[in-house]
Amino acid sequence: MSSAYVLTDCWTMTRRELAHWARQPVQVLVGLVFPVMLLLMFGYLVGGGRGVEGDYVDYLVPGMLALTMAFGLEGTMLNVTQDLNKGVVDRFRSLPMANGAVLVGRSAADMLQSAVGLAVLVGVGYALGWRAHGTPAQFLGAMGLLLLFRFAMLWIGIQLALVAGKPELVQAVQILVWPVGFLSNAFAAPDSMPGWLGTVVEWNPMSRTATAVRDLLGGPGGEPGHVWAAVVWPLALLAVFFPLAVRRFARLSR
Repeated sequence: MSSAYVLTDCWTMTRRELAHWARQPVQVLVGLVFPVMLLLMFGYLVGGGRGVEGDYVDYLVPGMLALTMAFGLEGTMLNVTQDLNKGVVDRFRSLPMANGAVLVGRSAADMLQSAVGLAVLVGVGYALGWRAHGTPAQFLGAMGLLLLFRFAMLWIGIQLALVAGKPELVQAVQILVWPVGFLSNAFAAPDSMPGWLGTVVEWNPMSRTATAVRDLLGGPGGEPGHVWAAVVWPLALLAVFFPLAVRRFARLSR
């Protein structure tokens, strides 16, 4: 099958996912509002910022941008398992369609929603007084790192959904993603934590992305030299979980 047919199949599946947005506006809205609520809660109600030098909002917003990329996977995970259990995949399998196009369509639609979510959160951050101090190229680079991290997390979620197999098990599997978000430097600096915990937090792929984004945007907590780690970590995760998910999907579809 030529690459042109593969791209056409993937685009067809992406349009199918986008059409679902019109029938599920509440789910899309919740996905956009939830990170905004977290930002407001930690920025004003909880506060904190232990070990942070400088304005906490300037530290918090990039961390929340990275945290948003790690969360909100359950919608895609549920849709994958529902397609498997409702026989939708069997119908697609009867068509001359590229293997994995269904999963690529799911991931493409999720990435579009994630980009919209980033734009909304950046807008709220500006309303709270946060400012990106880097150049336009650095700003775009930071957004690219965030979306790359999201893409890697998404394929981990898809693989976990395929392993779970049933929609009712997705909720339990989704809990495995939470440590990635909260054992990170999204809300506090690792230097303020116990030694062993600070080490775990620093090695968290999400922390690497958040630190690189802070550096590119000129905020407190940014450290030069973390951009390479924010690229290598997601690519390494993709190299593992993308082929695992595609192969497992092919086996389940037989």
